[in-house]
Amino acid sequence: MRNLVIASTSTLHGSGFLEYLLDELALFFKDAQEILFIPYARPGGVSHDMYTLKANEAFEKIGKKVVGLHTLARPAEGIKKAQAIYTGGGNTFVLTNQLYKFNLLEPLREGLLNGTPYLGTSAGSNICGLNIKTTNDMPIVYPPHFEALGVVPFNINPHYLDPTPGSKHMGETRETRIKEFHHYNTEPVVGLREGSWLKVNGETVVLKGHLSARIFEQGKVPYEVDSGTNLEFLNQ
Repeated sequence: MRNLVIASTSTLHGSGFLEYLLDELALFFKDAQEILFIPYARPGGVSHDMYTLKANEAFEKIGKKVVGLHTLARPAEGIKKAQAIYTGGGNTFVLTNQLYKFNLLEPLREGLLNGTPYLGTSAGSNICGLNIKTTNDMPIVYPPHFEALGVVPFNINPHYLDPTPGSKHMGETRETRIKEFHHYNTEPVVGLREGSWLKVNGETVVLKGHLSARIFEQGKVPYEVDSGTNLEFLNQ
């Protein structure tokens, strides 16, 4: 039974790390005293220790302790025994490469499908999808595969941005990039705007937050879904 919070971002403009989600997370992690943190995405190249410290400072506000996966001698066992898991943002290719390197993708998938509470933000949300082909990140390392956890039946595009009216930007929009993806791939894509998240509970995948999400399906005109919508209909 899936029990996930898949969020577009860890930090909204003008707020602290995870601050906008803390009330939700206090309820979500109510039965866990300790949260296993996967720091592999390393935003900006920050060390695993420093990233774990940042996560711990946030979770202390709701009475939770954070342990970095990188500190465990047997990380796969740590995942299997975890009361709850959080995977932070950063570079999705770096994160995916590390999960494959340490043979952690399968234990993580199994834990999530069996109900271990899981929070993902940004890169940690990307890996919940079918593959990581719709991440915004540069491929600075080359993981063995692009296949991801597949614990939701679609891909995710965190930090989804709409074109700015009157902008002189000459590059491709986010929508154009996802349309390019659908020339070669069939997986649906959920564009998650900042401050939005998906609450996954069993068979339901419900959009949360104050904003709509943009849905892309191969061969269809992109469309909006309102907060509160169950996205399980995207199951191929």
